[in-house]
Amino acid sequence: MTEAAWKRRFRAPRFGFPQWARDRPERLIYGGNHEGTFEVYALDLSTSVERRLTSRKEGTGYRVPPRIDPQGNEVWWWDDEGGSEHGVWRTQPFDGGEARLATDLAPAYSAITTLGTGFALVGRSGDEGTTIDLVAEGGARRLYAHRQSAQVGFLSADEQLFAMSHSEHGDARNRAVRILDRTGHAVADLWDGPGRGLRSGRWSPVAGDQRIVIGHERDGTWRPLLLDAPTGAEQVLAIELPGEVEASWYPDGRALLLRHDFRGRGELYRYDIDGRTTTRVDTPKGSIDWAAVRPDGAVWFALSTSESPRSVVTLDGVRILPRVVPEVPRGRGYRDVVVGDVHGFVVTPDGAGPHPTLFDIHGGPEAHDEDTFSAVVQAWVDHGYAVVLVNYRGSSGYGRAWRDAIKGRPGLTELADIAVVMDKLVADRVVDPKRSILSGGSWGGYLTLLGLGTQPERWSMGIGIVPIGDYIAAFEDEMEPLKRYDAALFGGTPQEIPETYRIANPITYDPRCPARSVDLYTARLRELGIPYEEYRYDAGHGSVVVAEQIKQLAVQLDFAARHLGTTPAIA
Repeated sequence: MTEAAWKRRFRAPRFGFPQWARDRPERLIYGGNHEGTFEVYALDLSTSVERRLTSRKEGTGYRVPPRIDPQGNEVWWWDDEGGSEHGVWRTQPFDGGEARLATDLAPAYSAITTLGTGFALVGRSGDEGTTIDLVAEGGARRLYAHRQSAQVGFLSADEQLFAMSHSEHGDARNRAVRILDRTGHAVADLWDGPGRGLRSGRWSPVAGDQRIVIGHERDGTWRPLLLDAPTGAEQVLAIELPGEVEASWYPDGRALLLRHDFRGRGELYRYDIDGRTTTRVDTPKGSIDWAAVRPDGAVWFALSTSESPRSVVTLDGVRILPRVVPEVPRGRGYRDVVVGDVHGFVVTPDGAGPHPTLFDIHGGPEAHDEDTFSAVVQAWVDHGYAVVLVNYRGSSGYGRAWRDAIKGRPGLTELADIAVVMDKLVADRVVDPKRSILSGGSWGGYLTLLGLGTQPERWSMGIGIVPIGDYIAAFEDEMEPLKRYDAALFGGTPQEIPETYRIANPITYDPRCPARSVDLYTARLRELGIPYEEYRYDAGHGSVVVAEQIKQLAVQLDFAARHLGTTPAIA
């Protein structure tokens, strides 16, 4: 019996972005799920030999990407119990062999790690804040510690300097950047002031060149500048593009590859540093969420559209990943929907509307939906639903003002944007308002439960996936970096501004998203006699096992069918 098309789309390989060893770029590592669970793989391009390095029932390397040392000999991967993200680094040979503990440091949450020649800079976060240790054969030496959130960035080509981002000024959403040497001495400090963030990027690949790309928002959207770390001199780049831009280096250090994102679709440009000119690189239309230049000058990029899954390809169309592509049914194309300043996408099934509709709300909130392949979206369309994706205020990709518009009033602001899109699509006879579902995961799950409480007249039902049910309980239980983020987003802690949290708390009306907050929410539903169903699974912030993902989607489709009279999950 042939498996249903919606299930076969889940079999399309998904993978993280490849990393190559600096001194042996033929050696790649990446995370991928082509054997059913997301695990860490090593690929030697010179021999075409690929091997799986990890095998855990909860998967490996999805939320904390693996690392490879500059010589391509050792691979580090994050070992967290049950996908909880709380764990330790393990290391094993690129060519295969047993894994061992990489450090003697106690388990924590990862604040990113970067590998040098014979040493590592290990970032860790926990209840006491963030630490960065230089780990070498002789043990660990503390370089940095602070109560606020921080992350390790990249090493310079000569391995003498490294970047880090931090929120010592108290705003975890808009970080500052510091450059340190390997003793922990600060070489440069950058902060653009309240409400303006900075991001550390890659260093020049040229030996002795200590320039680094820094992302900034001085003009309201992300743009790159070049910082000469020893002198502190900045070179602001003349880039006139409507969307957000990030940059990586060409191998000679004289040009940058720009990845331009605008309204959920991507382009590439080459920027000549001395000439200050921008030239478009010819790529197919679609979402480009990663791009880099190889040491030989070849440009690799990750391309996806709503019709076809992501692949890493070269400019001349050679596919690098995935190595093997099963036959996967194509998806239906998205079309743009714009209401005022709110942008999103809609995809519809066969036949005239109005259709039963799923509003599939992204998480983050600092993320955004793109014109990219989604097995989940296409599964709902196969079952007769329209699907709507909304890049509400709070989403990234649309500039600082749009992203920060939810500060002090999170949840309610996003739901107002979702409502105006819904009203337009109801008027256009796309959405059946009597068969409308609000759904999302993580922050999208929070918005789902909050929307059911604050907009009950709009929604026939809701499907919250790893949601927040009681924000007060969630704040108490979540990992320390998220507490810092939430305090910056809401404008303080629940103790400092209880009314702000009360009106933005789903339960008021009826590690990332702790289970206790959902327990409290479902207990309240029982008290009120409101019907609900609950499905629990053994993993962290979402399963990376394909069979489990299919099972969960079938549960959702059947739940919707029982309450709306739509088609249950097709076998």
